[in-house]
Amino acid sequence: MVEIPLDKLAAALAPHGLILRGGFEFGENDELSGTLVLVGSAGDGWWQPFQDWLSEEGRSTDNPLDSWTREIVGALAADHGARLIMPNDRPYAPFQQWAMRAEWLRASPLGILMHPEYGLWHSYRAALLFDAPLPDAMIQAAHNVIHACDACVGKPCLNACPVGAHSRRGFDYAGCLAHVRGEAGEACRAEGCFSRNACPVGMDWRYRSEVQAFLQTAFAGL
Repeated sequence: MVEIPLDKLAAALAPHGLILRGGFEFGENDELSGTLVLVGSAGDGWWQPFQDWLSEEGRSTDNPLDSWTREIVGALAADHGARLIMPNDRPYAPFQQWAMRAEWLRASPLGILMHPEYGLWHSYRAALLFDAPLPDAMIQAAHNVIHACDACVGKPCLNACPVGAHSRRGFDYAGCLAHVRGEAGEACRAEGCFSRNACPVGMDWRYRSEVQAFLQTAFAGL
């Protein structure tokens, strides 16, 4: 059986600021079969390659980040006999559940998965489904460390939102969206989510302001 070429995949993704984010084999009780390898990022090293792509003549799309990712990872899928799966394709794939299986992560109070090194400043952009076994190099044992959110006493993320959209009760999506879209949400649009920025974990990986503004605008559909 053909092996998954992790080194070649990682080398092809690196110029775009993308990385392999772990993987796992589906079991007999899963709807899919084969090995899933997640592609994403840590920090905002993808921003300049994305901007370079976006500035090319003729670029016009409603979802440029998705289109950029699809172009890059789709080419890898075609080259290596894998199936490309994107988060925005319907029916929506359970990327967050897959990420927790691949990297043994858990959600933060904001719903974003907390990574022990990257904090909240990472993403999962695509997945490659291979008809091959999971490489030994990608097998990860469960993290035997205290979850950063469990060790955080003050929970500053729950007190930073100007409209209290994040709380121990969950996320007030409608309230957050209305605020970000409204006149009073200018700071959130320009500077990023106050709650996310309040988290002290992984600050070295925090997105620069223009990246956060881009993502907030996309979130608000503006």
